[in-house]
Amino acid sequence: MPKKKDENETAFAGLQEIMRRDAKRNGLPVEPTSEPEKIPYRVEAGRKGGKIGGKARAEKLSAKKRKKIAQKAAQSRWAAKK
Repeated sequence: MPKKKDENETAFAGLQEIMRRDAKRNGLPVEPTSEPEKIPYRVEAGRKGGKIGGKARAEKLSAKKRKKIAQKAAQSRWAAKK
């Protein structure tokens, strides 16, 4: 499932669409849009940090707080879909 765009990404996408329409209307060449390329070493660094961060966070939490987080996750996971 694709990630949900935040307000800035939505605004930027809308601006790009308007610029594409104007370019077509004025007979200018239109560049195709594409997703940005992923840089392998940055992807690897992000995964490494994410793996470390989750474990470190869990170690810092109390048992009561961990239980509360787990219950909230279970409720949202099993909640009725609208």
